[in-house]
Amino acid sequence: MSREAFVAAYGGIFEHSPWIAERAFELELGPAHNSAAGLHNALARAFRGAAEDARLGVLTAHPDLASKLAEAQRLTAENAEEQSSAGLDALTDAERARFIEFIAAYTARFGFPFIIAVRDHDKAGILSAFERRLTHDRDTEFHEACRQVERIARLRLDALLPE
Repeated sequence: MSREAFVAAYGGIFEHSPWIAERAFELELGPAHNSAAGLHNALARAFRGAAEDARLGVLTAHPDLASKLAEAQRLTAENAEEQSSAGLDALTDAERARFIEFIAAYTARFGFPFIIAVRDHDKAGILSAFERRLTHDRDTEFHEACRQVERIARLRLDALLPE
């Protein structure tokens, strides 16, 4: 696969961050990377090896859960499907208000959006994670958000590639 084809195919796995696929392409990929697990390993290494400000850029590229962005239907197809899988597209007014409150508190505290692999959770689990993660210091939460970004990428790759 050419560099251009690789980036076209996998440049969106990490939210609006084709540079990760570009860097992963340079890692001398081979047969071990011809699966979701193998390719995820290469992409995650490229992500982890980046400077903190580049990783922060990936975090800030993620939309807020159940936010005005979702209401405006400006989510990527992947985000819309992921949020729907957790029931975030069908919040009650009270649930939406609680999410918005947590989103505002989280963003004010950490400076990046709350990121969670929503396919691994339901609404109650996500709200519980909000409460728990709001107690973290910034460094701990930065690392947790990066871990969640990697999990989201893995789930996206699982949907595209054989194991």
